[in-house]
Amino acid sequence: MDSKIMDVLGDRVLELGPKPDDSGAYRHFKLTRDADGVAWLLFDRADASANTLSAVVLEEFDQVLNALEAQRPTGIVVRSAKTSGFIAGADVNEFRGASDPLEVETQISRAHAVIDRFEALKIPTVAVIHGFCLGGGLEVALACQMRIAIDGARFGFPEVMLGLHPGLGGTARFTHLVNPMQAMPMMLTGKTIDARKAKAIGLVDAVTEECHVRNAVRDAVFGKLKCARPSALIPIMNFSPVRGILASRMVAEASKAAPREHYPAPYALIDLWEKHGGDRAAMLTAEKASFARLMVTPTAQNLIRVFFLREQMKKLAGDGNGDIKHVHVIGAGAMGGDIAAWCANQGLRVTLADMKPEPIAGAIKRATDLFGKIIRKRTDVRDALDRLIPDMDGEGVRNADLIIEAVSEKLELKQKVYAGLEPRMKPDAILATNTSSIPLQDLRSTLARPERLLGLHFFNPVSRLQLVEVVSHDGVDAEMLRKATAFVGAIDRLPLPVKSSPGFLVNRALTPYMLEAMMLMEEKVDKETIDAAAEQFGMPMGPIELADQVGLDICLAVGDMLRSKFGDLLPPTPAWLREKVNKGELGKKTGKGFYTWRDGKAEKSSSAVATARPTQEMIDRLVLPMSNVCVACLREGIVDNPDVVDGAMIFGTGYAPFRGGPLNYARTRGTENITATLRTLAARFGDRFAPDAGWETFK
Repeated sequence: MDSKIMDVLGDRVLELGPKPDDSGAYRHFKLTRDADGVAWLLFDRADASANTLSAVVLEEFDQVLNALEAQRPTGIVVRSAKTSGFIAGADVNEFRGASDPLEVETQISRAHAVIDRFEALKIPTVAVIHGFCLGGGLEVALACQMRIAIDGARFGFPEVMLGLHPGLGGTARFTHLVNPMQAMPMMLTGKTIDARKAKAIGLVDAVTEECHVRNAVRDAVFGKLKCARPSALIPIMNFSPVRGILASRMVAEASKAAPREHYPAPYALIDLWEKHGGDRAAMLTAEKASFARLMVTPTAQNLIRVFFLREQMKKLAGDGNGDIKHVHVIGAGAMGGDIAAWCANQGLRVTLADMKPEPIAGAIKRATDLFGKIIRKRTDVRDALDRLIPDMDGEGVRNADLIIEAVSEKLELKQKVYAGLEPRMKPDAILATNTSSIPLQDLRSTLARPERLLGLHFFNPVSRLQLVEVVSHDGVDAEMLRKATAFVGAIDRLPLPVKSSPGFLVNRALTPYMLEAMMLMEEKVDKETIDAAAEQFGMPMGPIELADQVGLDICLAVGDMLRSKFGDLLPPTPAWLREKVNKGELGKKTGKGFYTWRDGKAEKSSSAVATARPTQEMIDRLVLPMSNVCVACLREGIVDNPDVVDGAMIFGTGYAPFRGGPLNYARTRGTENITATLRTLAARFGDRFAPDAGWETFK
């Protein structure tokens, strides 16, 4: 139990209820009373680093309420004994595999009854919140009469990320405490806010430091705390005619980011509020049925699966994060500069080298913009920039624990860079390449110590795409590979162990997707129709726009390399793509590629999409080759876990998360259907669609 949290209880505490011994102590709670007669209920879920709400935990909470009702303390304080935060939300394990909405509604009704009982206590109740307070945890806090936040606490409802909306009364309690025009967007987007913002909107009554908690609690219990008053606008916003107007606007806004057919949760939440927002009791009742219906949808079950895929991939990083303290990045272009910025943001000393000062200056500017968006305190922005050191002379090589090479995708250029830096590296330093496609067997051929070369392949944009492919070869040093994998976890990225092979996993799967899009353009299909086909399937952006984002020069280099290895298994590279690259029309980074780019966005017109609707065959031509390549990579042993393959494609490419990944999509649609469709496409368009032999054993 955290010593600071115990300190605020004071030296004199009296046990309430069962004593914490072998005769029947609470397993997940500790209940004490201070000298003022205030009961302190510390939530400390057993055998867990963070507090989550399970059926067993809530059942025990109900038992604690029996003791509290019997003892009638002066007040009740609920807080966490975990250093990580208050409550992270519900135990998501209990959501997996749900298929009967009536059963889910029965279970959620039991949980509702406990929270409703807690809210109804005729005793002052105070939530003291540090760290994260999310989902079900925030719903517990909302059931308290008062909320005190420790500076630095964060609040949010992330349920929408799992295809759900709040289900423990949060939809009603939040929209009746906070202006619905502030409460609803938080629930619809899953975004979190800090303690100061929570105080400003009326979610918490006070923000304090840990050392002042005891006094703040005393003021709250004895009526001296100036509590937040709900805005006078809340009843107006919850008035039926106003709700209808505001709900229509919310639907329009939600449709821009999440189509209803793919992501039903935001629309269910809006519908719930529009119908019942004026009646708190009715909304609490309707919330249970709405939550249960969402829980059993394929979207929710697939997004819950994605949640666990992320946890599974985090574990691949293993233990240890202190081995690498200084990173030296060579190449300050779009990838190298952003890798350097991300490492600096994660607390590492970073030196950034390039042949010219202009790319370094550009990288520093991008880093400044990034830090301004993702770092809250100005002093922390300053510190992150101080850790990012321009290094025109490349002197950082001598002291770096890890060198990341991120120069152009040219074998000879990379080998020339290695020849210059290898003699200056520390003996135990790791040499990593960010190559997106070149096999390490080719790159290592000129090295004196090839065993310390490995791949760390980041994805663009580095700050948003969580995946890093950790590429090994048959001669790599196992300890250096372990350190590199742990480094990926330490900088808050997800490692994917892959064996060196052309394109590794992600680019090998993604290249046919983008080249097939260009084949459709060869067939005179409009680029916006092609992109719309992919977006209709659920991809975050279409392949043509993605090619512009990646850079047409990189697409061309990767396509040429993979075609040299796999030949007719890939669509041919159009001659006009090479011409565009030769003219310097490289996509977003030059302002023009397939699209013209302004202010970081592709200029599009909707007319082409309106006149030519995407067909199912078009969608299949784009997405089925990705599943086919993933099966091939499993068969070849490049990767060894189909679940991790799905995670890699979601976290590295943005593959439609609600479908659970390309292999999960194949299982859902049926492998026989997938292989039959591929054979039909192969008969029409060529052997690049031929089903891989791995389908015969895929499960």
